[in-house]
Amino acid sequence: MSKLLFKLRNVPDDEAIEVRELLDANEIDYFETTPGNWGISMPGLWLSNAEDFPRARALLDDYQTARAQRERARFDTLRATGNAPTLWQLLRAKPLVVSIQLVAIALLAYLSLRLFPGL
Repeated sequence: MSKLLFKLRNVPDDEAIEVRELLDANEIDYFETTPGNWGISMPGLWLSNAEDFPRARALLDDYQTARAQRERARFDTLRATGNAPTLWQLLRAKPLVVSIQLVAIALLAYLSLRLFPGL
C-alpha cells in the first residue's frame, strides 16, 4: 500500500528536485501527485511500498537537517555582506501587495476588537 512521504505544497522547486534525486539515488520507488487542475488536491511524493517508509523517512530527515544548515549559512553570509533583503526593500518592491495586506490586517484587527468583546 502507498504511503505519503513528502508534501509538495509550498516547497521550492530546487528542494523538490533534490528530494526526488535522493529517492532515485537510494533506489526507493515512489510516485508523485499533482495539485490538480484547480490546485485543491494535495501534491506529494508517495512511496509505492510502505515498507520503505522508515528508511526513506530517515534519509529525508537527514537531508532536511543538512538543507536547513546550508540555507541558514547562505542567509547568514548574505546578511553579513549586506545583500539580504530587508523589510524596506520588500515594501518598495511590491507596494500594492503590501498595501492590500496591511488593509486586510487592519480590517481583521478592527473586526476582532469591535465584534468579539460585545459577545
